[in-house]
Amino acid sequence: MSNVTIDGFNLTAEDVLAVARNGAKVELSATSRAALKESRDYIESTWMHDEAPMMYSFNTGVGLLKDTRIKVEHIELFQTQLIKAHSGGIGEPFSEEVGRATMLLRANAFASNYSAPRVEVVDRLLAFINAGIHPIMPQKGSVGASGDLAPLAYLAAAVAGFDEAEVMYKGVRMPAAEAITKAEIGPVKFDLKAKDASALINGCTASLAVAVLAAKDARDLLTDACLSLGLTLEAMRAEMSAFDPRIQQARPHPGQIKTAAVVRKLLKGSTRTSHEARAVQFPDELRRTDIPYTPRIQDVYSLRCTPQVYGPVFDALDYIDNIVKNEINSATDNPLIFGKDGGGFEIISGGNFHGQYLAQAMDLLAMAITDLGSICERRVARLIDPTLSWGLPRNLMSGLRGVNTGYPVVQCSLSSLVMENRTLSMPGSVDSIPSKGNSEDHISNSTWCARKAHTVVQNTQYIVGVEMLLAAQALTMTEGLLPGFKLGEGTQAAYDEIRKQIPACLEGDRWFHNDIQVAHSFVTSGTVRQAVTAKVGEFV
Repeated sequence: MSNVTIDGFNLTAEDVLAVARNGAKVELSATSRAALKESRDYIESTWMHDEAPMMYSFNTGVGLLKDTRIKVEHIELFQTQLIKAHSGGIGEPFSEEVGRATMLLRANAFASNYSAPRVEVVDRLLAFINAGIHPIMPQKGSVGASGDLAPLAYLAAAVAGFDEAEVMYKGVRMPAAEAITKAEIGPVKFDLKAKDASALINGCTASLAVAVLAAKDARDLLTDACLSLGLTLEAMRAEMSAFDPRIQQARPHPGQIKTAAVVRKLLKGSTRTSHEARAVQFPDELRRTDIPYTPRIQDVYSLRCTPQVYGPVFDALDYIDNIVKNEINSATDNPLIFGKDGGGFEIISGGNFHGQYLAQAMDLLAMAITDLGSICERRVARLIDPTLSWGLPRNLMSGLRGVNTGYPVVQCSLSSLVMENRTLSMPGSVDSIPSKGNSEDHISNSTWCARKAHTVVQNTQYIVGVEMLLAAQALTMTEGLLPGFKLGEGTQAAYDEIRKQIPACLEGDRWFHNDIQVAHSFVTSGTVRQAVTAKVGEFV
């Protein structure tokens, strides 16, 4: 695997994922190393005396203590005490992949040379990443105001080798000092000097780490939701006129046009969605219902309106990806340092640490994916109800009726996830409680927004995977009733991959928990979308 080189300006989401999830190694560019040394040398030679101008968090306290000068003799103690004062996190820790992403993103922010920590701080972060040492950072406690102060304080404590700091190393939770010793990455105690601590804990970097991962997972999820939709369209012998390109051009949103094109590609060659297939009436003893089948002129919304529902999700993800791209290569602490014409540097206080961009983007992600999961769940509910599915077997049940139940409780579980998602979709970015003596009188709540968006994505991975499972069950149970009718090229490839991993349930109920877990893995591992891509090429 290729190393990732950081310079503060060119890191991509794909690079972050390679480091966070695939263990890619990281190095600092030579140009960034030289720039960091130059700015730091200037600071050490020009500003490190008690008559220097007061510069926030260099030689002053923080928050409402911004007017209090820190004497040079106390600056190193200030670094230690600053981290201790901000170690107020609560709850379960972030995952190791979030920890890796956070360290990478913080190091990349420093590499742009706007933050002015010592280059040794960047090297220490990269040593942790490359050795596989992951800080234990509580998920709760940040309001996304002066950045993710609480979780990043735990990261800083681990980097500095505090006795209290804990990390994950080779799958074991242990004191940071023990992991540093075992990994042989340098001295256990790492002294922090002027600006080092405030640079480490300032900026919404934990929020950003979660956002990068959630945005990637949401993009894959939407691709798989196109597959689950395609399989359900086949199972229900849907009317395909709603996906006609002329309809989309009459309301030319990019995402709507894209969704319809994806469906047409996946179902290319399908005859199960033909008028002839819809004309076939399944026997009453299969449907177990007294309501007769009647032909339909057009389908219900959860089938017919999918371009108009999936389309906004495609468009929202494009917007979110752009926000994330910009944040990945942003300097987000305070103050920042800038070179002056003619030599020297100037320090300017600002608000780049504020997480509102991320907070609003993650609220949008939560809302978009919640609605995606909602329409998928409604199709699952139709698949098990013969009064709504145009004659599919009740509950998609097999075996002795009554003794066996089929899938209604599985669908009920999806309903619980949809309801949970709807609650999590309440926007957090509009909630603001002033903090720190009212010096931070408007906060972003970015960490919570990112965390709940990620939870919504994880919940919806189950919904989409189970729709694939139940649509495949419906296709298997009715294939003998529709002899000669075939699936589309893409949907056939998806169906074949599903059947490789989960055999059809044709002899009565079984331990459905296991099938749900495998169905979930369709989305998290990408096996179904990979099989379809191998057959029809890139389809999204």
